[in-house]
Amino acid sequence: MQDSSPIPARLAGTLDGLFRERVRVSPNRLAYSQYDRSQKVWRDFSWADMAAQVHRWQDAIQQEDLKTTDRVALLLPNGVDWVAFEQAALGLGLVVVPLYPDDRPDNVAYILEDAGVKLLLLNDNRQWQRLAPHISENHSLQRIVILKAETGQLAEATHEHTCLASDWLRDTQPGSLHERGGGGDELATIVYTSGTTGRPKGVMLSHRNILSTAENVIAHLQVNGNHKILSFLPLSHMFERTTSYYAGMMYGMQIAFNRSIQQLADDMLTIQPTILIAVPRIFERIHERINNQIAGKPAIARSLFRLAIAIGWQRFKYQQGRIHWHPSLLLWPLLDKLVAQKVRDRFGGRLQMAASGGAALSPAVARIFIGLGLNLLQGYGLTETSPIISANTIAGNDPASVGNAIPDLQVKIGDNDELLTRGPGNMLGYWNNHQATSEMIDPDGWLHTGDKACIRDGFIYITGRIKDILILSNGEKIPPMDMECAISLEPLFEQALVVGEGRPYLTALVVLNAQHWVTLAKEHQLDPFAASSLRNKIILADLQHRISQALHDFPGYAKIRRVHPLLEEWNIENDLITPTLKIKRAHVLAKYEKEIEAMYNC
Repeated sequence: MQDSSPIPARLAGTLDGLFRERVRVSPNRLAYSQYDRSQKVWRDFSWADMAAQVHRWQDAIQQEDLKTTDRVALLLPNGVDWVAFEQAALGLGLVVVPLYPDDRPDNVAYILEDAGVKLLLLNDNRQWQRLAPHISENHSLQRIVILKAETGQLAEATHEHTCLASDWLRDTQPGSLHERGGGGDELATIVYTSGTTGRPKGVMLSHRNILSTAENVIAHLQVNGNHKILSFLPLSHMFERTTSYYAGMMYGMQIAFNRSIQQLADDMLTIQPTILIAVPRIFERIHERINNQIAGKPAIARSLFRLAIAIGWQRFKYQQGRIHWHPSLLLWPLLDKLVAQKVRDRFGGRLQMAASGGAALSPAVARIFIGLGLNLLQGYGLTETSPIISANTIAGNDPASVGNAIPDLQVKIGDNDELLTRGPGNMLGYWNNHQATSEMIDPDGWLHTGDKACIRDGFIYITGRIKDILILSNGEKIPPMDMECAISLEPLFEQALVVGEGRPYLTALVVLNAQHWVTLAKEHQLDPFAASSLRNKIILADLQHRISQALHDFPGYAKIRRVHPLLEEWNIENDLITPTLKIKRAHVLAKYEKEIEAMYNC
């Protein structure tokens, strides 16, 4: 096997087996890059370097009183330590519970207790200080290891088994990695879904679940190993973990870890990735910045920008075989040089593919980036499916869809137009929750996604959530998520939630962008810091008009009659969104119950 050859899932057998095989065939190949903040330089790690790191972590973990299938958890940002700790634990037969770095401490404490986690790795002492008050007496923790902290900072630790990684990790001589000899169907990880209602559920995924999905999605996209990925979505999210981390390892791709979301634009210019894996909000924010910059340009520049998108979109449809060639396409080389390439250069200039998943991508945003020559591919999946179900490809891309099902996966439309799926990526079940498992997977092995869909010519189109459908008092059924996405594309609106269940008409709660709100208030000669300004009739009329413009392509029944603006952001800290940035609808409705009632009683 050559240095850059893909490693088949059947040969790897397990996730730790995949790592050992990659080290064996590519010891000197570049594996990861991450920024060293102390030295202010990017550092590279070969697969041999990673093996040495994993061996050191394994040696430390083996000091603890742990047995096969015990759970260990990590609360770290993406980086070499995340990979090394996880691989060390998997190689010892332990089950890994990844935690979101920005999750609420009470949620983290619940997961630690529910999963019976015995060893926890934290990034810094501040995390422990926030978490410790929420740890109940029912926990199973035997060891808390803190990666970065001064020894004196641990003096007030509330758990006797808290220690610094520098003290816990021993200097060991290079040695062979531990091989537990387990099978692919064994439990590898428990990933807690950040549900929009209730407590999160632990999704049990096997080694085979994840390996098969990684292999099938890369085969589906026809990607080889000669790629560089900039990793910035949390590795605790299965979208990043499967498609970047494990698929990257399987195919020998290079992974660079982003310093922070705030530095993403700079890191793209430095790293020059060829593949970018992101959620829609990233593309929406880039789209907003581009629009703001274009708005300040001369009329000729604005016209060229619009023309480039229009001709680029026609070129895309021609390449997809959906329209005939037209002489206007001859303008593309010039428009590409003057406009489109300059936008693509913001992504590093070498980007060959951008994958969007985790939520619905607005067709309007997709049209702009695709029109500018970016291969933007929307995919779809659930944590419960490891997580990819379908994806568009460069050769077959319908941005209104979530693409075709990946290989070895069956999909069909069930009752209530629900999308069902059956394949090797389907989870083992929910941790300690047989009832939820039986509700999710039927006796024939079909997993019920909870999403309404239709399938045309092999392409899957998500039409709404079964449980999120709003039914007005007149019986009209409305899926709110598409409306909320469209409203949020208006730069003034950071977040939106459409209300109307059992009501005579639709209303909306909207969180305003602070900077744009100050500008708007001053335009109307109002004090942006006065609460009364938000309720000003002129402001409400302006917001109503903007929402109507955002929804102009929606059917007539999708009309917002009242709007209530807010300045308090919905975030993880106030428990109004999940760590994957999904709005907790029930929580928002409960918090703003009085404001909602006022919109229907005025």
